[in-house]
Amino acid sequence: MAETPGVLPSRIGVLGGGRMGAGIAHAFLIKGCDVLIVERDDDAAVGARSRVESALLASIARGLNGPAESHLGRLAVSTSYADFADRDLVVEAVPEVWDLKVASLTAVERELRPGAVLASNTSSLSLSGLAAALTRPEDFLGLHFFNPVPASALIEVVIAERTRPDLAAAAQGWTTALGKTAVVVKDAPGFASSRLGVAIALEAMRMVEEGVAGAEDIDNAMVLGYRHPTGPLRTTDIVGLDVRLGIAEYLASTLGERFEPPQILRDKVARGELGRKSGKGFFDWA
Repeated sequence: MAETPGVLPSRIGVLGGGRMGAGIAHAFLIKGCDVLIVERDDDAAVGARSRVESALLASIARGLNGPAESHLGRLAVSTSYADFADRDLVVEAVPEVWDLKVASLTAVERELRPGAVLASNTSSLSLSGLAAALTRPEDFLGLHFFNPVPASALIEVVIAERTRPDLAAAAQGWTTALGKTAVVVKDAPGFASSRLGVAIALEAMRMVEEGVAGAEDIDNAMVLGYRHPTGPLRTTDIVGLDVRLGIAEYLASTLGERFEPPQILRDKVARGELGRKSGKGFFDWA
């Protein structure tokens, strides 16, 4: 596929319709793309459609032009990887588990036509490592969207060792067309955003653990003192403590003990205190 800078591919695929996948689908839908979400089973596919519909209704309430039906008419859901065969770009958005990522990406790639682009939404895993399992690594890159996708202004474009050079420029153009800003980074553990974000969050957790201050005060120090829109502990609750734990463990294994997860994080995850999605994390979301 010959990419035209600034012009979105017309046929988009998203593997996984959870919170992130639905947000990614929503971002492309409101810009006029035809979007297909593939999920593991019928129930998950129904849930994915419902999440995208809710996001569209929320966008319309904020002033998005056009009725929801006009956008939903360009959304399809499926449980078959084979339906990706006519897609120009497929974004993988499955959980941050290495073996699952590899299996998912290789299964999708088998169905793609020559020249179609495959992207991973991974927030920390090695793109070059994932690409090693693919037969066309030159057509693969990272498109790291941020949660919640509709409100986020950033996409981290991650270039793997064998990504063809023109894809970086194309991805920056797609990001602009989506109304967001791109940062381009080379493949490295945690890239730029996760590496910095997790480092701050882990230190904030250690401060809670050591009794330096409460979660609210630590977050307010960063919000009011450094103008962060959200404090590191509330952000962790929004991302999910289990997600943050997985990223931290991966970074510790690749970058060293400075990313070793504190015991308070392990204990909260073990108790099921996963943040906003479970109703409790460092804050009470009930």
